[in-house]
Amino acid sequence: MNLVGRFFRIRIYKALVLLLIIILIGVFGFRYISDYTWIDALYMTVITMTTVGFSEVVPLDAESKIFTIFLIFASVVIVGYALSIITEYILSKNDVEELKQKRMQKMIDSFNDHVVICGYGRNGKQAAKKLKAYKKPFVVIEKNKELEDRLQMDDVPYVIGNANEDDILKQAGVDRASSFISALPNDADNLFVVLSARQLNSTINIVSRASHESSYDKLKFAGADSVILPDKIGGDHMASLVVVPGLVEFIDNLSIVGSSDINVEEVAVEDLYDTGSLKTIKDLDIRQKTGCTVIGFKNEKGEYLVNPEADLVLVPNSKVIFLGRPEQIAVLNSIFGLD
Repeated sequence: MNLVGRFFRIRIYKALVLLLIIILIGVFGFRYISDYTWIDALYMTVITMTTVGFSEVVPLDAESKIFTIFLIFASVVIVGYALSIITEYILSKNDVEELKQKRMQKMIDSFNDHVVICGYGRNGKQAAKKLKAYKKPFVVIEKNKELEDRLQMDDVPYVIGNANEDDILKQAGVDRASSFISALPNDADNLFVVLSARQLNSTINIVSRASHESSYDKLKFAGADSVILPDKIGGDHMASLVVVPGLVEFIDNLSIVGSSDINVEEVAVEDLYDTGSLKTIKDLDIRQKTGCTVIGFKNEKGEYLVNPEADLVLVPNSKVIFLGRPEQIAVLNSIFGLD
């Protein structure tokens, strides 16, 4: 709990203790001064403290009237104090929440080339976890306000609102983002959100979740660059564990994100050498320098080639995929300034 919350909690406890003390004084006073029963004494104490104006159970003598006068004065002061503390706490809590939201929005506004995740369910939460491990800035859009505490607990930048609204997408910085992940459980919602995101940012890389295979083409047509079917992937993975368990176990142990355990790295050709004079994989001699192995190549058209030959020319706007142990990947990043 923060300092403001702790401060108000102490004051609220103090007010409650004072209320309890004045109730006990009133009950014992009416019990022994006015000779009321315990129930009547409690009743008189409550109606006196709340000043509701009901008549007394039994007419009061002079001594009881004096006691009642002091009880009324004390009750007004203590009850007023308690109410002021509770009111101040509620108002200050709203102010603190508003301040936190403004501070978060200011941080989101400073993001560029970040990732926007729509939905913080199972898939969205897993995507956020991976991006955090890779230290990639991201923002979560979540419609369900009940998940706000979970988002705060996970220390995730977020915007509460409906992603179907362009204002919410802009608030998350979709127009400045490099990627967009739509992880909503409903395909129709994903379709609408993908369409909106594509209209706001024509160059953004959009990855969408789909529950049904029939939604695949529709999402691609709406502007999604990639469409993932979690159920299909899960089924394929389980079948693979039966057919080729050793290979799947090896792949599962590969890490593509993290701070120190990366096994696979994708590097733009422009980061490897000056493309003014074209070179081949053999010319760069990556294996000898770093220990990493070239396992894939993506050309300027987006076409992939697995296990390319050494004499393959590394043309501009293409990418090379390397495989190696974490320390070898670290050497690769260090030599070519990729950190």
